[in-house]
Amino acid sequence: MPRVRPLLLVAASLLLALVAPVAAQSDYPNRPVRLIIPFPPGGSNDVVGRVIAQHLGESLGKQVIVDNRAGAGGVIGTEVASKAAPDGYTLLGISLAHAVNPWLYKLPYDPIKAFAPIGIMGKGPVVLSVNPDLPVRSVKELVAQAKSKPGDLQYASAGVGSFQHLSAELFKLTAGVDILHIPFKGGGPAMTDVMGGHTKVLFSSLVQTTPHIKSGKLRALAVGGTERSAVLPDLPTVAEAGVPGYASENWWGIVAPAGTPAPIIEKLHQGLTQAQDNPAAKKYFDTEGAAIVKMSTAAFGQFMVSEMDKWQRVVKEGNIKAE
Repeated sequence: MPRVRPLLLVAASLLLALVAPVAAQSDYPNRPVRLIIPFPPGGSNDVVGRVIAQHLGESLGKQVIVDNRAGAGGVIGTEVASKAAPDGYTLLGISLAHAVNPWLYKLPYDPIKAFAPIGIMGKGPVVLSVNPDLPVRSVKELVAQAKSKPGDLQYASAGVGSFQHLSAELFKLTAGVDILHIPFKGGGPAMTDVMGGHTKVLFSSLVQTTPHIKSGKLRALAVGGTERSAVLPDLPTVAEAGVPGYASENWWGIVAPAGTPAPIIEKLHQGLTQAQDNPAAKKYFDTEGAAIVKMSTAAFGQFMVSEMDKWQRVVKEGNIKAE
Protein backbone atom coordinates (compact mmCIF):
# COMPACT_ATOMS: atom_id res chain seq x y z
CA MET A 1 0.00 0.00 0.00
CA PRO A 2 2.83 2.51 0.54
CA ARG A 3 3.23 2.80 -3.22
CA VAL A 4 -0.39 3.78 -3.81
CA ARG A 5 0.05 7.45 -2.81
CA PRO A 6 2.96 8.12 -5.24
CA LEU A 7 1.05 6.39 -8.03
CA LEU A 8 -1.99 8.51 -7.30
CA LEU A 9 0.15 11.64 -7.36
CA VAL A 10 1.63 10.66 -10.73
CA ALA A 11 -1.83 9.93 -12.13
CA ALA A 12 -3.13 13.24 -10.82
CA SER A 13 -0.20 15.10 -12.41
CA LEU A 14 -0.79 13.44 -15.76
CA LEU A 15 -4.49 14.25 -15.61
CA LEU A 16 -3.72 17.87 -14.75
CA ALA A 17 -1.29 18.09 -17.67
CA LEU A 18 -4.03 16.89 -20.01
CA VAL A 19 -6.81 19.02 -18.57
CA ALA A 20 -4.90 22.30 -18.17
CA PRO A 21 -4.55 23.05 -21.90
CA VAL A 22 -8.21 22.26 -22.46
CA ALA A 23 -9.18 24.59 -19.63
CA ALA A 24 -6.92 27.31 -21.02
CA GLN A 25 -8.65 27.00 -24.40
CA SER A 26 -12.15 27.00 -22.94
CA ASP A 27 -11.68 30.29 -21.06
CA TYR A 28 -9.77 31.94 -23.91
CA PRO A 29 -9.18 34.84 -23.91
CA ASN A 30 -8.65 35.72 -20.26
CA ARG A 31 -6.30 38.65 -20.95
CA PRO A 32 -5.73 41.20 -23.76
CA VAL A 33 -4.70 39.93 -27.19
CA ARG A 34 -1.87 41.52 -29.19
CA LEU A 35 -2.27 42.14 -32.93
CA ILE A 36 1.10 42.83 -34.57
CA ILE A 37 0.92 45.14 -37.58
CA PRO A 38 4.28 44.87 -39.37
CA PHE A 39 4.05 48.38 -40.84
CA PRO A 40 4.14 51.96 -39.47
CA PRO A 41 1.03 53.78 -38.23
CA GLY A 42 -1.05 55.59 -40.83
CA GLY A 43 -0.93 53.14 -43.73
CA SER A 44 -3.84 50.97 -44.85
CA ASN A 45 -2.51 47.93 -42.92
CA ASP A 46 -2.55 49.94 -39.71
CA VAL A 47 -5.86 51.70 -40.36
CA VAL A 48 -7.79 48.55 -41.29
CA GLY A 49 -6.09 46.57 -38.51
CA ARG A 50 -7.14 49.08 -35.87
CA VAL A 51 -10.75 49.17 -37.03
CA ILE A 52 -11.04 45.39 -36.95
CA ALA A 53 -9.04 45.12 -33.70
CA GLN A 54 -11.54 47.34 -31.91
CA HIS A 55 -14.54 45.29 -32.96
CA LEU A 56 -12.75 41.95 -32.59
CA GLY A 57 -12.02 42.94 -28.98
CA GLU A 58 -15.71 43.62 -28.46
CA SER A 59 -16.55 40.17 -29.88
CA LEU A 60 -13.97 38.39 -27.72
CA GLY A 61 -14.71 40.36 -24.56
CA LYS A 62 -11.04 41.33 -24.17
CA GLN A 63 -9.10 44.23 -25.66
CA VAL A 64 -7.12 43.60 -28.86
CA ILE A 65 -4.06 45.85 -28.72
CA VAL A 66 -2.33 46.90 -31.94
CA ASP A 67 1.46 46.63 -31.84
CA ASN A 68 3.23 48.28 -34.79
CA ARG A 69 6.51 46.48 -35.58
CA ALA A 70 7.65 48.05 -38.84
CA GLY A 71 10.73 47.35 -40.95
CA ALA A 72 12.03 45.45 -43.98
CA GLY A 73 8.73 45.53 -45.84
CA GLY A 74 6.90 43.80 -43.00
CA VAL A 75 9.50 41.09 -42.39
CA ILE A 76 10.57 42.27 -38.92
CA GLY A 77 7.09 42.25 -37.38
CA THR A 78 6.19 39.02 -39.13
CA GLU A 79 9.27 37.29 -37.72
CA VAL A 80 8.31 38.44 -34.21
CA ALA A 81 4.86 36.92 -34.67
CA SER A 82 6.26 33.66 -36.08
CA LYS A 83 8.29 33.14 -32.89
CA ALA A 84 5.46 34.01 -30.49
CA ALA A 85 3.81 31.39 -28.29
CA PRO A 86 0.99 29.64 -30.19
CA ASP A 87 -1.58 30.40 -27.51
CA GLY A 88 -3.85 32.87 -29.29
CA TYR A 89 -2.52 35.93 -27.47
CA THR A 90 -0.30 37.10 -30.35
CA LEU A 91 -1.84 37.55 -33.79
CA LEU A 92 -0.46 39.02 -37.01
CA GLY A 93 -2.12 41.34 -39.48
CA ILE A 94 -0.98 40.49 -43.00
CA SER A 95 -1.61 41.91 -46.44
CA LEU A 96 -0.50 41.53 -50.04
CA ALA A 97 3.08 42.20 -48.89
CA HIS A 98 3.03 38.82 -47.13
CA ALA A 99 2.65 37.17 -50.55
CA VAL A 100 5.33 39.34 -52.15
CA ASN A 101 8.12 39.14 -49.58
CA PRO A 102 9.06 35.49 -50.29
CA TRP A 103 10.22 36.62 -53.74
CA LEU A 104 12.19 39.60 -52.43
CA TYR A 105 13.86 38.45 -49.24
CA LYS A 106 15.51 35.43 -47.69
CA LEU A 107 12.91 35.07 -44.97
CA PRO A 108 13.64 33.83 -41.43
CA TYR A 109 10.24 32.07 -41.46
CA ASP A 110 8.03 30.14 -43.87
CA PRO A 111 5.18 32.49 -44.89
CA ILE A 112 2.70 29.61 -45.09
CA LYS A 113 3.91 26.91 -42.69
CA ALA A 114 4.80 29.30 -39.86
CA PHE A 115 1.22 30.54 -39.51
CA ALA A 116 -2.32 29.32 -39.02
CA PRO A 117 -4.85 31.30 -41.10
CA ILE A 118 -7.73 32.89 -39.19
CA GLY A 119 -9.48 34.89 -41.87
CA ILE A 120 -9.38 37.71 -44.37
CA MET A 121 -10.60 41.13 -43.21
CA GLY A 122 -11.24 42.80 -46.53
CA LYS A 123 -9.97 44.04 -49.87
CA GLY A 124 -9.42 47.44 -51.40
CA PRO A 125 -8.45 48.38 -54.96
CA VAL A 126 -5.52 50.52 -55.91
CA VAL A 127 -6.33 53.96 -57.30
CA LEU A 128 -4.15 55.60 -59.93
CA SER A 129 -3.79 59.30 -59.25
CA VAL A 130 -1.48 62.12 -60.29
CA ASN A 131 -0.43 65.55 -59.13
CA PRO A 132 -3.00 68.02 -60.52
CA ASP A 133 -0.22 69.96 -62.30
CA LEU A 134 0.56 66.98 -64.53
CA PRO A 135 -1.24 67.68 -67.84
CA VAL A 136 -3.00 64.33 -68.12
CA ARG A 137 -6.65 63.66 -67.37
CA SER A 138 -7.03 60.02 -68.36
CA VAL A 139 -5.15 56.74 -68.29
CA LYS A 140 -4.74 56.89 -72.08
CA GLU A 141 -3.09 60.31 -71.81
CA LEU A 142 -0.80 59.06 -69.05
CA VAL A 143 0.21 56.02 -71.12
CA ALA A 144 0.81 58.25 -74.16
CA GLN A 145 3.04 60.60 -72.19
CA ALA A 146 4.96 57.71 -70.63
CA LYS A 147 5.57 56.17 -74.07
CA SER A 148 6.67 59.47 -75.58
CA LYS A 149 9.28 60.00 -72.85
CA PRO A 150 10.33 56.59 -71.42
CA GLY A 151 11.69 56.83 -67.88
CA ASP A 152 10.81 60.53 -67.58
CA LEU A 153 7.69 60.15 -65.41
CA GLN A 154 8.29 59.18 -61.78
CA TYR A 155 5.95 57.40 -59.39
CA ALA A 156 6.22 57.28 -55.60
CA SER A 157 5.61 54.22 -53.44
CA ALA A 158 5.74 53.08 -49.83
CA GLY A 159 8.92 51.13 -50.61
CA VAL A 160 10.21 48.13 -52.52
CA GLY A 161 7.70 45.29 -52.44
CA SER A 162 4.84 47.43 -51.13
CA PHE A 163 1.31 47.27 -52.53
CA GLN A 164 1.90 50.63 -54.24
CA HIS A 165 5.14 49.43 -55.81
CA LEU A 166 3.75 46.12 -57.08
CA SER A 167 0.60 47.78 -58.43
CA ALA A 168 2.70 50.23 -60.42
CA GLU A 169 4.99 47.49 -61.74
CA LEU A 170 1.97 45.45 -62.81
CA PHE A 171 0.72 48.56 -64.63
CA LYS A 172 4.08 48.97 -66.38
CA LEU A 173 4.03 45.34 -67.53
CA THR A 174 0.39 45.43 -68.64
CA ALA A 175 0.50 48.84 -70.36
CA GLY A 176 4.00 48.42 -71.78
CA VAL A 177 5.36 51.67 -70.36
CA ASP A 178 8.51 52.76 -68.53
CA ILE A 179 8.03 54.99 -65.48
CA LEU A 180 10.65 55.44 -62.79
CA HIS A 181 10.16 54.13 -59.25
CA ILE A 182 10.94 56.46 -56.33
CA PRO A 183 10.58 54.49 -53.04
CA PHE A 184 9.77 56.12 -49.71
CA LYS A 185 9.60 54.79 -46.16
CA GLY A 186 5.83 54.44 -46.00
CA GLY A 187 2.69 55.35 -47.90
CA GLY A 188 2.26 58.65 -46.08
CA PRO A 189 5.60 60.15 -47.20
CA ALA A 190 5.04 58.88 -50.75
CA MET A 191 1.64 60.55 -50.96
CA THR A 192 3.00 63.79 -49.50
CA ASP A 193 5.73 63.86 -52.16
CA VAL A 194 3.24 63.48 -55.01
CA MET A 195 0.90 66.11 -53.56
CA GLY A 196 3.95 68.39 -53.26
CA GLY A 197 4.63 67.96 -56.98
CA HIS A 198 8.06 66.33 -56.73
CA THR A 199 7.03 62.94 -58.08
CA LYS A 200 3.92 63.03 -60.24
CA VAL A 201 2.24 59.60 -60.16
CA LEU A 202 0.86 57.51 -57.32
CA PHE A 203 -0.65 54.04 -57.10
CA SER A 204 -2.20 53.79 -53.64
CA SER A 205 -5.14 52.28 -51.79
CA LEU A 206 -8.47 54.07 -51.79
CA VAL A 207 -8.40 53.85 -47.99
CA GLN A 208 -5.44 56.23 -47.93
CA THR A 209 -6.11 58.33 -51.01
CA THR A 210 -9.82 59.16 -51.17
CA PRO A 211 -9.72 62.21 -48.81
CA HIS A 212 -6.96 63.82 -50.89
CA ILE A 213 -8.78 63.09 -54.14
CA LYS A 214 -11.95 64.72 -52.80
CA SER A 215 -9.99 67.75 -51.56
CA GLY A 216 -8.39 68.24 -55.00
CA LYS A 217 -4.82 67.61 -53.84
CA LEU A 218 -4.65 64.59 -56.14
CA ARG A 219 -6.34 63.93 -59.49
CA ALA A 220 -7.68 60.40 -59.75
CA LEU A 221 -7.54 58.74 -63.16
CA ALA A 222 -8.87 55.24 -62.48
CA VAL A 223 -9.35 52.52 -59.87
CA GLY A 224 -7.53 49.22 -60.19
CA GLY A 225 -10.32 46.88 -59.13
CA THR A 226 -12.31 44.59 -61.36
CA GLU A 227 -15.29 46.93 -61.04
CA ARG A 228 -15.90 50.59 -60.22
CA SER A 229 -15.81 51.80 -56.63
CA ALA A 230 -18.98 52.98 -54.91
CA VAL A 231 -16.91 55.72 -53.27
CA LEU A 232 -15.86 57.20 -56.65
CA PRO A 233 -18.54 55.80 -58.99
CA ASP A 234 -17.69 58.12 -61.91
CA LEU A 235 -14.10 56.90 -61.99
CA PRO A 236 -13.46 54.11 -64.53
CA THR A 237 -11.40 51.02 -63.82
CA VAL A 238 -7.89 50.96 -65.28
CA ALA A 239 -9.03 48.16 -67.60
CA GLU A 240 -11.99 50.25 -68.82
CA ALA A 241 -9.75 53.28 -69.26
CA GLY A 242 -7.37 51.69 -71.72
CA VAL A 243 -5.24 48.99 -70.07
CA PRO A 244 -7.21 45.74 -70.51
CA GLY A 245 -6.43 42.95 -68.07
CA TYR A 246 -5.12 45.19 -65.30
CA ALA A 247 -6.40 44.54 -61.77
CA SER A 248 -4.68 45.17 -58.45
CA GLU A 249 -6.33 44.96 -55.06
CA ASN A 250 -4.73 45.04 -51.65
CA TRP A 251 -6.10 42.68 -49.02
CA TRP A 252 -5.79 42.41 -45.26
CA GLY A 253 -6.07 39.31 -43.10
CA ILE A 254 -5.21 37.84 -39.71
CA VAL A 255 -3.10 34.79 -38.90
CA ALA A 256 -1.72 33.20 -35.72
CA PRO A 257 1.52 31.34 -35.05
CA ALA A 258 1.46 27.75 -36.30
CA GLY A 259 0.43 25.33 -33.59
CA THR A 260 -2.27 27.55 -32.12
CA PRO A 261 -5.01 25.13 -30.95
CA ALA A 262 -7.88 24.63 -33.37
CA PRO A 263 -10.58 25.67 -30.82
CA ILE A 264 -8.81 29.03 -30.38
CA ILE A 265 -8.49 29.52 -34.14
CA GLU A 266 -12.20 28.81 -34.50
CA LYS A 267 -13.09 31.25 -31.72
CA LEU A 268 -10.96 33.94 -33.36
CA HIS A 269 -12.55 33.25 -36.74
CA GLN A 270 -16.02 33.58 -35.22
CA GLY A 271 -14.94 36.79 -33.47
CA LEU A 272 -13.59 38.20 -36.74
CA THR A 273 -16.87 37.39 -38.49
CA GLN A 274 -18.80 39.20 -35.75
CA ALA A 275 -16.43 42.17 -36.04
CA GLN A 276 -17.02 42.31 -39.79
CA ASP A 277 -20.78 42.28 -39.20
CA ASN A 278 -20.55 45.27 -36.85
CA PRO A 279 -22.41 48.20 -38.51
CA ALA A 280 -19.62 50.64 -37.58
CA ALA A 281 -16.99 48.45 -39.24
CA LYS A 282 -19.12 48.00 -42.36
CA LYS A 283 -19.74 51.75 -42.57
CA TYR A 284 -16.02 52.45 -42.28
CA PHE A 285 -15.11 50.05 -45.08
CA ASP A 286 -17.86 51.42 -47.34
CA THR A 287 -16.82 55.02 -46.70
CA GLU A 288 -13.15 54.39 -47.40
CA GLY A 289 -13.60 52.45 -50.63
CA ALA A 290 -12.75 49.01 -49.27
CA ALA A 291 -14.94 45.93 -49.02
CA ILE A 292 -15.36 43.43 -46.21
CA VAL A 293 -14.59 39.93 -47.46
CA LYS A 294 -15.27 36.66 -45.65
CA MET A 295 -13.57 33.31 -46.15
CA SER A 296 -13.25 30.14 -44.14
CA THR A 297 -9.86 29.57 -42.52
CA ALA A 298 -9.08 26.91 -45.13
CA ALA A 299 -10.12 29.13 -48.04
CA PHE A 300 -8.01 31.98 -46.70
CA GLY A 301 -4.99 29.67 -46.51
CA GLN A 302 -5.50 28.68 -50.15
CA PHE A 303 -5.94 32.34 -51.10
CA MET A 304 -2.57 33.20 -49.54
CA VAL A 305 -0.86 30.56 -51.66
CA SER A 306 -2.57 31.76 -54.87
CA GLU A 307 -1.50 35.35 -54.16
CA MET A 308 2.11 34.23 -53.77
CA ASP A 309 1.92 32.61 -57.22
CA LYS A 310 0.40 35.73 -58.82
CA TRP A 311 2.93 38.22 -57.50
CA GLN A 312 5.93 35.97 -58.12
CA ARG A 313 5.45 36.72 -61.83
CA VAL A 314 5.38 40.47 -61.28
CA VAL A 315 8.51 40.42 -59.13
CA LYS A 316 10.44 38.26 -61.62
CA GLU A 317 9.30 39.95 -64.84
CA GLY A 318 9.69 43.39 -63.30
CA ASN A 319 13.19 42.41 -62.11
CA ILE A 320 12.33 43.80 -58.67
CA LYS A 321 15.10 43.52 -56.09
CA ALA A 322 15.01 44.20 -52.36
CA GLU A 323 17.14 47.15 -51.33
